[in-house]
Amino acid sequence: MEPRERQLILDELCASRVRLLDLVVNLTPQQWTFREAPDRWSIAEVLEHVIIFENFLKGVITRTLNEAPQPDKKPFAPAKEHHVFEIGTNRTTKFTAREVTRPTGRFPGAAEIVAEFRKTRAETVAFVEQIDGDLRSHFFAHVALGDLDCYQWLVVLAQHGSRHAVQIEQIKADPAYPTA
Repeated sequence: MEPRERQLILDELCASRVRLLDLVVNLTPQQWTFREAPDRWSIAEVLEHVIIFENFLKGVITRTLNEAPQPDKKPFAPAKEHHVFEIGTNRTTKFTAREVTRPTGRFPGAAEIVAEFRKTRAETVAFVEQIDGDLRSHFFAHVALGDLDCYQWLVVLAQHGSRHAVQIEQIKADPAYPTA
């Protein structure tokens, strides 16, 4: 990975960490658990999902890099690049989270979720700072975009927090959202 590519990912991880933490500071228990609809996630569930997704994806990238490269898939990767780079800002396309990354109430309260998010994000930053190898020759399927190379997955990982920050802003903008 080129230094500018790594820095782009690190900058996005830092920006989304700050943004997510700003969005969840001083929320009441009712605000943490408010759902816009029964089938929508609460702010607590959104942040739990971000944590789970980051840990899941770091594991998948590590395993994928230990497998044989798939250079036959490289010609198709550039056509997906623009989709990868707009995942964080474009919520018009909804994705269904993999079962393994869905929130289940793993954390007892807001303080624990925030502490786990801080810990996970620090581990994710360290992962991105240290990862090496031919990221562009190893692929893993995205639920909607199909095969992405491991560099593209790092971009998705970095953009993921921003995508869910927008979701939290939408939750907070709901007319029924509890006041502090």
